[in-house]
Amino acid sequence: MGNIRQTSIKNTAAELLEKYPKHFIIGDFQHNKIKVAELTDVKSILLRNRIAGYITRRLSPRKKDSVIGVIYDE
Repeated sequence: MGNIRQTSIKNTAAELLEKYPKHFIIGDFQHNKIKVAELTDVKSILLRNRIAGYITRRLSPRKKDSVIGVIYDE
């Protein structure tokens, strides 16, 4: 099972990735957190971190195990 995210986090992250795809780095949460703070007007630190975490998670490469069919992060 995965984590359930609020739709506002998903929508904001999707908009940021669509508008500014080159501003975010794969697997670098700290950089993405700073970029989310620069590109949005989110006042809440918790919400900013969740958006940055969701973006980092979406960009990270995922590998599928062909034997079992399980997806895991490297």
